[in-house]
Amino acid sequence: MASSSKAITQRAALIPVLAEVFRNFGYEGASLARLGEATGLGKGSLYHLFPDGKDEMCTAVLADIDDWFQREVFQPLRDGPDPQAGIAHMFAQVEAYFLSGRKVCLVGVFALVNVRDRFATSVHSYFADWTRALQAALERSGHAPADAAMLAEEVVAAMQGGLVLARALDDPAVFVRTLRRWQQRLHTEPRSAV
Repeated sequence: MASSSKAITQRAALIPVLAEVFRNFGYEGASLARLGEATGLGKGSLYHLFPDGKDEMCTAVLADIDDWFQREVFQPLRDGPDPQAGIAHMFAQVEAYFLSGRKVCLVGVFALVNVRDRFATSVHSYFADWTRALQAALERSGHAPADAAMLAEEVVAAMQGGLVLARALDDPAVFVRTLRRWQQRLHTEPRSAV
């Protein structure tokens, strides 16, 4: 039992390291040699912790990302007592998580490459949960359901696009400006009649 507990702890500690390798090199470029070098483990040790190899590593990384976003972004949007505070919290957490535009969205990367179908459920639920949670907060703050749905979709798309553009231009400030513009717009935009 103790060795199982140790393996679970060791595996959990590796998730952020694995995430960075996948983020920097993509699925195909994240060879077992690169993953081993980053984690300090040999191929045998990696397979001991992740018997299904890279797919299991990616699944664990995506689950960890989902857990963080559920707890830190989606839940405050859905269930927080003040929807405007939940929206402001979302912008702050997203800026911190993506290091003010210096870190790409790994789920977004997986959505665009040939492994998308392999991880389709995780990729889909990440974006669907985000837009639904934001839509719920917007509705609670006075937007009509159709307007809230459209705005939520536009905001999530703008944030993801801001990350891509910041990376393409090697200018993280692009992402921060995108967040600020949308935060201001959501704060000042007149509410539709409910």
